[in-house]
Amino acid sequence: MGGMVWKVLGTGSAVVAAAFAEKGLKAVWRTATGNEPPTTPEDPDTAWVEAVTWALLSGAVVGLARLAATRKAAAYYRRSTGELPQALRRSA
Repeated sequence: MGGMVWKVLGTGSAVVAAAFAEKGLKAVWRTATGNEPPTTPEDPDTAWVEAVTWALLSGAVVGLARLAATRKAAAYYRRSTGELPQALRRSA
């Protein structure tokens, strides 16, 4: 496997994980608040508390989902090739 394979595997898994995380977070938001999440938190008509809460939650949840997916993809790559992708190897 080469660098291109890792780019597709790593990026693809992160994108899919982020999409699922955002979809799940939106459902949780609706259940918790009874409202749709803000579509444009930057809009001055969106309350600050709502905008900041959404930004913090979505950033954390999506970031963690991407991290977990990329780590899983790297573990799969290592099992398949016997080594980590070049981009993740520590420099000596």
